Amino acid sequence: MSSSNYRNGGSISRGGGGGGGGGGGGGGGAAKSENYSSKYSPSSSFKSKVQHQSTASSSSTLRRSSTGSSRDDSTVSGRVRVAVRLRPRNSEEMVADADFADCVELQPELKRLKLRKNNWDSDTFEFDEVLTEFASQKRVYEIVAKPVVESVLDGYNGTVMAYGQTGTGKTYTLGRLGEEDVADRGIMLRAMEDILSEVSPENDLVSVSYLQIYMETIQDLLNPANDNISIAEDPKSGDVSLPGATLVEIRDHKSFMELLQLGEAHRYAANTKLNTESSRSHAILMVHIKRSVKGRNSSFSSENGNTTLLGKTLKPAIVRKSKLVVVDLAGSERINKSGSEGHTLEEAKSINLSLSALGKCINALAENSAHVPVRDSKLTRLLRDSFGGTARTSLVITVGPSPRHRGETSSTIMFGQRAMKVENMLKIKEEFDYKSLSRKLEIQLDKLIAEHERQQKVFQDEIERIALEAQERVDEVEQNYADALEKEKLKYHKDYMESVRRSNTEPTMLLALGEVAEIKQKLHNEIALRKAAEAEVDNLENQLIHWKNTENARNAEFLKLRKMLEDEEQQKAKLEDEIELLQSQLLQISFEADESRRNLDRGLSGEIPSPVDSLTPESNHQEPRESGNGEKTSMVKLFEQVGLHKILSLLESEDADVRIHAVKVVANLAAEESNQERIVEAGGLTSLLTLLRSSTDETIHRVAAGAIANLAMNETNQELIMSQGGISLLSLTATKAEDPQTLRMVAGAIANLCGNDKLQGKLRAEGGIRALLGMVRCKHPDVLAQVARGIANFAKCESRASTQGTKSGRSVLIEDGALPWIVQNANNEASPIRRHIELALCHLAQHEVNAKEMINGGALWELVRISRDCSREDIRALGQRTLKSSPSFQVELKRLRIDCG
Repeated sequence: MSSSNYRNGGSISRGGGGGGGGGGGGGGGAAKSENYSSKYSPSSSFKSKVQHQSTASSSSTLRRSSTGSSRDDSTVSGRVRVAVRLRPRNSEEMVADADFADCVELQPELKRLKLRKNNWDSDTFEFDEVLTEFASQKRVYEIVAKPVVESVLDGYNGTVMAYGQTGTGKTYTLGRLGEEDVADRGIMLRAMEDILSEVSPENDLVSVSYLQIYMETIQDLLNPANDNISIAEDPKSGDVSLPGATLVEIRDHKSFMELLQLGEAHRYAANTKLNTESSRSHAILMVHIKRSVKGRNSSFSSENGNTTLLGKTLKPAIVRKSKLVVVDLAGSERINKSGSEGHTLEEAKSINLSLSALGKCINALAENSAHVPVRDSKLTRLLRDSFGGTARTSLVITVGPSPRHRGETSSTIMFGQRAMKVENMLKIKEEFDYKSLSRKLEIQLDKLIAEHERQQKVFQDEIERIALEAQERVDEVEQNYADALEKEKLKYHKDYMESVRRSNTEPTMLLALGEVAEIKQKLHNEIALRKAAEAEVDNLENQLIHWKNTENARNAEFLKLRKMLEDEEQQKAKLEDEIELLQSQLLQISFEADESRRNLDRGLSGEIPSPVDSLTPESNHQEPRESGNGEKTSMVKLFEQVGLHKILSLLESEDADVRIHAVKVVANLAAEESNQERIVEAGGLTSLLTLLRSSTDETIHRVAAGAIANLAMNETNQELIMSQGGISLLSLTATKAEDPQTLRMVAGAIANLCGNDKLQGKLRAEGGIRALLGMVRCKHPDVLAQVARGIANFAKCESRASTQGTKSGRSVLIEDGALPWIVQNANNEASPIRRHIELALCHLAQHEVNAKEMINGGALWELVRISRDCSREDIRALGQRTLKSSPSFQVELKRLRIDCG
């Protein structure tokens, strides 16, 4: 059917069914034909702007909608987004409803929809997007589906689903092929265009399955003989799959369109009063995408630092697997409107039951019910990840304007409203591509073997050539020597005979003697030449032996390299198993530790113990904590199975989750005084300070500061913290942090350092006092309590130094402007804050040089109140002694006519 017929009111066959009531139970309604007015044209579209939310990986368990529940640090909340699309009146409605106004009024600029009850009253509903009858197919795709497609390309699962009354435009929105007018193409084709334009044909894989759910059986639209596909469920992750479905790899857009045409030809349809070709099944298109993540491989180097023949990547590539699901739901029917009977009636019952099950699941998720009935139908099992799972889901509900079908329109709108309350937890699925790594290593090994065989053959040919040349030279020398010797023999024999004939005369004898001497000399020369030839032959034989030894050495090196490769593979597998075990143990220990900390926070107000918390330091360790027994047992178990050094090494892991769990375990270990010395000796304090300096994660800052606060309870550790720049790091963390719990941990650590007499000068010089005073901006009671404790510790050390004569002049606290805050909170309602402030005032007042500023700042009145009304007898007595011992205070009290007894 042409796009012009569709826009001008003509009907198209195979319109997607959907509709039904908000519970999936009652619905149905108008005819199956989907009609849009001539206003529905591409020229009226405008560019939509869609913000793509950032996402991260998470667990694949079923999530429910809840605005206040906590979530894993690696997950991102993604609410189901719902858009409503209005179909214009068709030719039948223009005649039958000519005297009646539309039951729906859209306010797209406010993203609202009004459903008229009557001529003077209506209900208003808000959606994520409101699409009028003038919205083009391109605008609908960019608003409803494009953000989901972009998330799928980034590695997340995604779902696009159309829901609505029969004949309101679901199939037009999703599955329109646009054969006559490309502007009419639906979401399926446009989504595949974007996917194919982004993926790499060489490295990425796109495959498609096209299914229908008919009479509660899953059937393959690409292979009609496969008409009863079973659902498989992963017992660990809960993911569902269809192992029996046909999976076709897609390389270009043309082949994908042919698959859609083939699938549409196999969908079930029937002739009813509502539509001549009413869909009797739910159509589900599944697009599976497998993409490689580049730039995250490492190289293997030899011992001398150079890249060897095995210098290819030994770390497997990261592969992201994602899935896009496009669902065209069939419409539920009311029998009195559709006139279904016989087998068609049974089909209608099956459709209504599956839509009812979907509605129940949406209701349960929207109401945060303890039970979600996902197993009531195969449709809800397949959509388990789409609602309350880990997929980014976008729902478009389609409605018609006819007042005759107001009930079906109302139930469709309520379904969309409930779906907007469903919260999904988005997760990236990444895994190592070990198969690809294995193939690369096999190719490398084959290349090495081929190169070795080639070099060996060249070497053997060279040896044979040298041996042949040497033999030829030896034969030539021997032949020349034999010829020369024979010639010399003949010559000598001839000369001898001549000499014998002339032997009768004496001159002839003398000549013969000279010739004999010459012959002897020539014989000597020939012997020397023979020895030289033999030496050359020996040299050639030595060269031959050297080449053979070189060949043996290369064979040994090749065997050594192969053995190294096998050892590396075994070591890699062993390390991966060990890392997996460590991660599982860390997760368990971290969970137990967090649970114990929450129990302690509820029972003991979350304060970090300190000598200032009580006048008797021993009180810090008197009360056993039964809630920590499980944690201590876990710590002992962790020491036995893992070891402290391995736990500390995980603080440098590249995985953020592993670092978080590792620092939590170290923090809980540091809470035990018996473990603190071992942690410091193993380099744990240095690792914590490094982590505090390099990390930007708020959770790591909070837990690392808590661990440092525990270690800072020991005087030796306090000096180590200061010497390694710990106070500067804590001050910088306090400046950047906004979380009250992080500030509480940092304030607790600085407060413990304030109690060391040797560190007073460094504390002020490195910004510790100013950082402590700066944290009062948080105004959280727990943070203020730690600030007050630090001020009390610092004032006590100053008072002791003044008494011993090692300090003179005004208090550093007064110079840094802490006195106004101290006076303001001296009578704070919170007991821990008030107790520490009262102690700080008493210690400051013991030094006469501070008296003038304290009188001018109103501290004298607080000292009088402390000496009279303080609930702690020891603090009250200290305040009385301080007032009596200060001449300045006594003069001012007499002037004010105040009697302190």
